[in-house]
Amino acid sequence: MKPLAGVRVIELAQNLAGPYCGRILSDLGADVIKIEPPTGDAARFWAPPTYAGDGTLFAASNAGKRSLGLDLREEGGADVLHRLLGGADVLLEALRPGALDALGFDWESVHRRHPRLIYASVLAYGEEGPLSHLPGYEPLMQAHAGLLSYTGEANGPPVRVGTSVVDLGTGMWTAVGVLAALRERDATGVGSRVSGALFDTALAWSGYHLLAALDGTVAGRWGTRLPMICPYGAFETRDGALMIAVGNDRIFRRFCPVLGLDTWLHDPGLARNADRVARREEVEAGVVRAMRERGQEELLEALREAGVPAAPIRDVGEVLADPQTQASGMLAPLPHDERPDYVTPALPLRFGGSRPDPRTPPPAVGAGGREALLEAGLSAGEIDRLVAAGTVLAESADG
Repeated sequence: MKPLAGVRVIELAQNLAGPYCGRILSDLGADVIKIEPPTGDAARFWAPPTYAGDGTLFAASNAGKRSLGLDLREEGGADVLHRLLGGADVLLEALRPGALDALGFDWESVHRRHPRLIYASVLAYGEEGPLSHLPGYEPLMQAHAGLLSYTGEANGPPVRVGTSVVDLGTGMWTAVGVLAALRERDATGVGSRVSGALFDTALAWSGYHLLAALDGTVAGRWGTRLPMICPYGAFETRDGALMIAVGNDRIFRRFCPVLGLDTWLHDPGLARNADRVARREEVEAGVVRAMRERGQEELLEALREAGVPAAPIRDVGEVLADPQTQASGMLAPLPHDERPDYVTPALPLRFGGSRPDPRTPPPAVGAGGREALLEAGLSAGEIDRLVAAGTVLAESADG
């Protein structure tokens, strides 16, 4: 299922948040033309590690697109972009605040010339506020919006979340906004402006912590534990750790017999989660003692059979070999000239039981750009002159 088939997106975005938005739209069927400097998106060179020659961050967020190298500051560059926008449905931009405005591609100017176009911006601190003029990066947003303050062990320093949750989340939210704007255009015939912001996303991920702070409880670092549930967290077995989540009183009553803690079932002071939270130190100490006597796989099987949520703690190398990963279809194979086993992370959605898998691996700089320019109405001679002038880098899809 490709619900965005026939939608064309012009992506002016580097790094991660904007390209990930474009990747989502591409997987949903949109024709995404990635506009990047003739030298390439900087994320191509964020390495090691690499995958099939690209930095892995770039490889994971740019499958399914065509590429056009374009220098907007060179003669003819702005006209090329306008020609592309004339046949597009969405402009997706994630440049430094004010960069497109300085080139004459601010929202008002673009809307006047291309009134049906959706103008989607990925911003750092948003459209308003004293910091709205600043650029932003993932760790800055995790720091400023509080994520670092409650990530890590209780007695340790603040810790960056180990994947780019702010960038990826902002890409996702911006894609949601684009879908809503396209739906609105179906009704009105007129395009609109959509924006997502890294800082806003980081705040959104802290929603329940922010509400707690409004009532005077500032979140601290709890490691794998959760302050409002007990027992909950990672506990060591004889040969490896298990994450358990005893999320309600019914689960607690199933949990105790598995660990031989049947006496807890007769203690009215442990019957409710609030009571167990109040006696956390005692409860966790008992769980630690009981779990250290058991093997990881044997205990995991027993907990799952009893209906207690539990999972092993795996590294990503182990995750690749996990039967659930293999069955999930989340690593989608793609044809690749140099790597027959090439895969890419799939969209974590299914339609009618099937994933909307990407169609092509990430493009080389300029790959598919010649066809995109021809479709925009440029002649082969015009394209050749722009290439010779250094304004564009455009090759056919097959190189």
